[in-house]
Amino acid sequence: MSTAVTKQGIMVCGHGSRDKDAEREFALVASGLKKRFPELPIEYGFLEYSAPNIHMGLNSLIDQGVEHIYAVPGMLFAATHAKNDIPSVLTTFEEKNAGLNVSYGQELGLQKPMIDAFQARIYESLGLDADNPPDALYDTMLVVVGRGTSDSEANAEAAKLTRIVSENMGFGWADTVYSGVTYPSVGVGLEKLLKLGYKRIVVAPYFLFTGRLIKRIYGYIDKVASENPHVEFLKAAYLRDHEKVIDAFEHRIREIMEDKQTSDEGLMQTFKRRLAAGEVDVHHHHAEYQDPAHSHAHDHSHSHDHSHDQAHSHSHSHSHEHGHGHSHDNVEPHSHGVYKHIWHPLGPRTMIGEGICNCFMSQFPQELLAEEVERINNGVQGEALAHRK
Repeated sequence: MSTAVTKQGIMVCGHGSRDKDAEREFALVASGLKKRFPELPIEYGFLEYSAPNIHMGLNSLIDQGVEHIYAVPGMLFAATHAKNDIPSVLTTFEEKNAGLNVSYGQELGLQKPMIDAFQARIYESLGLDADNPPDALYDTMLVVVGRGTSDSEANAEAAKLTRIVSENMGFGWADTVYSGVTYPSVGVGLEKLLKLGYKRIVVAPYFLFTGRLIKRIYGYIDKVASENPHVEFLKAAYLRDHEKVIDAFEHRIREIMEDKQTSDEGLMQTFKRRLAAGEVDVHHHHAEYQDPAHSHAHDHSHSHDHSHDQAHSHSHSHSHEHGHGHSHDNVEPHSHGVYKHIWHPLGPRTMIGEGICNCFMSQFPQELLAEEVERINNGVQGEALAHRK
């Protein structure tokens, strides 16, 4: 008596970008994985901005007869998207497709292949051979650029990476700045680190793919370099589809295939536990799939109550209109956690006026926005880089 074999498939879940180059580069990961798993169908999809969205990829696997999907987040660290949004989409999809089994893996994290790939990109920027590196780089400072999120643990992982790489490669000094919602931001972070006096600085973005953030980071570096011609600035390339990155993806997939995840509780288990405990407000956070025929611009009204350690508190009630115009043809609606240090003088407020579309803009109270507008219009000598005209 023969036993039917369950057909398996792989799904790589990304965030998405308005930058078409980022979409094309993400597809390279799926191509790389097809060489590692030639017998399995492999699809990919995004939470927002890009096509295909995650549901499209999942539907494609079902159309190919797949009954067990191994899904992995195409993300460096586990922040809100990997912890909440992707598990929510996968859970809903599984519930709506009887007989389907979806297993969800871990974020890429600080696996050795990821660290090796990052160090290789840094050595490339220095014109050095990663397989035959120098013993030390004491005359050089390393600045790692992390994504920056409202999740403090994800931010801490970027700082941990900086320390590991600094010791592995022997930099004279190393520090971490962030391009997203935490502090210090790239512009003001670089300004402060210049005071240490290093004449050669490598700025290395720990990002998988290109996009608006990468291009903005490189723009900041160019601006700082032009204002400090006595310092040599080197821009390391982002990770892209480095072979070591594909190694890391393969490892995460094989972990769930072989049920060998090292964590006591995986991302999906954590999500379901928190959901059952009422700690995840799926409807409020818009983490669930919506009809792709529906397209709209968001107009949200927010009331924020901010408390600060500086012996004072602020209560703000205000309305923000967002003209993001997210088309749900390409969007799996998702959440952005509230960031408690939105007021920080070296944080995301330094990016106001840089022409960015920031989904955290709704968290800025009107008082802060007014301060930044005045600062931009009346900038003075010595002001943070991101505020200068």
